[in-house]
Amino acid sequence: MSFRPRLLLLGSFVLVALVCVRLGFWQLARLEERRAANAAALAARAAPEVGLDPSAAMNQHLDGRRVRATGHYDHTHDVVLRGKAYNGGPGVEIVSPLVLEDGETAVLVNRGFMPTPDAVTVQTDSVRELGKVRVRGTALLVTSGLGRPLERDYRTSWARLDLGALEASMPYRLAPIYIRQAPDSVLPRFPRRLEPAPINDGPHLNYAIQWFAFAGMAAVFGVVIWRQKRDSRQ
Repeated sequence: MSFRPRLLLLGSFVLVALVCVRLGFWQLARLEERRAANAAALAARAAPEVGLDPSAAMNQHLDGRRVRATGHYDHTHDVVLRGKAYNGGPGVEIVSPLVLEDGETAVLVNRGFMPTPDAVTVQTDSVRELGKVRVRGTALLVTSGLGRPLERDYRTSWARLDLGALEASMPYRLAPIYIRQAPDSVLPRFPRRLEPAPINDGPHLNYAIQWFAFAGMAAVFGVVIWRQKRDSRQ
């Protein structure tokens, strides 16, 4: 190989190594952010349980806290979240508005998973819970935008909860948080209540190691090319 193409190839390996190193440090930075968020989540879960009345339910700072609420479900406005999976099986998640004692405020409750082959279509009439109910679980923020409702067989499913769009379709104000209902042996089998979301470091450390490994391989190839160039000069 002549000098100029070899030099270009060497420069390419150096560039690849630098990019991979940068991506490795980026993943380490994301790992630190994840660990900080994990620490906050663990602290929130360890804090005392909060009872949700109409006033407390409007508090966005309850994100991650253990909460309890009492009211009745308005099943005429149940929300189906499509494209879900549980233990490898397709299905949906059922979210029901829990109307609080004032009758004007509701907090959404993710009641859990329902299996269905297409992960979209489901009959919810058989899993309604009537009368006064008491709900315990974890409070999480409801996002706004990108709900992407889908109409099929006169039933609407959603990609995710959308505070603005859902509030516009319901006859009461919605809390900015929803409750991920905790499993309880006294509850019906379906919907299958969901365990709290796991708190872990995620894949960032593994990704960082991979990027640094790629950088090392690129550096090794660069050294080989450089030695070939030196030997050819000699």
